[in-house]
Amino acid sequence: MAAIRTAYLTAARSAVRLLGDPAVAERWDQPSALAEFGVAGLAGHLASQVFQVEAVLAEPVPAGDPIGLLDHYARGSWIGASVDDDVNVGIRRVGEGIAQEGPQALAARTAEAVQRLTEALTREPAGRVVHLARGPWSLTLDDFLTTRLMEIAVHSDDLAVSVGVATSELPVDVFEPVLSLLARLAVRRHGQPAVLRALARAERAPERINAI
Repeated sequence: MAAIRTAYLTAARSAVRLLGDPAVAERWDQPSALAEFGVAGLAGHLASQVFQVEAVLAEPVPAGDPIGLLDHYARGSWIGASVDDDVNVGIRRVGEGIAQEGPQALAARTAEAVQRLTEALTREPAGRVVHLARGPWSLTLDDFLTTRLMEIAVHSDDLAVSVGVATSELPVDVFEPVLSLLARLAVRRHGQPAVLRALARAERAPERINAI
């Protein structure tokens, strides 16, 4: 299995453990660390990073060539959108809908989906392409898994902070694709000098180099 597929599954299992933490259930109806997002909705959004993979694999293999990973983010309307923009309102609404079943049921359903994906991803060929209807465009499966891996890492931290538990550290080989993607997005957004200075020259670092 490709390294990114293994890394994604490792991160997904980590997300399942977090979703099953008693602290998530205890604070289910409270606000999260993200503006306008409750803990329940944020947990649903985290779980959706697993459900989305199953959904795209269930669709027919699209015709035509996939776009590149950075092109995916360049085209995305959610990059830089405000909390009240339709795209973010929609994301919150979907997360809340997924969470309606409650914390224990959500954790169990996510765990079952990860188990199915553990088998399904071994059967998918190298170069497999998936279609993103909300784009609409296509990515290679491995590029799509990279985007979901990043989402799991970022939103696991959001959820852990929201419920007062320590953010789990991912293994190095799992975190490296996340770090690489965020760094590339930060360079695209702010330029090489800004990122270089933020990492190596604190005295002339920009105020922010956020990637998304």
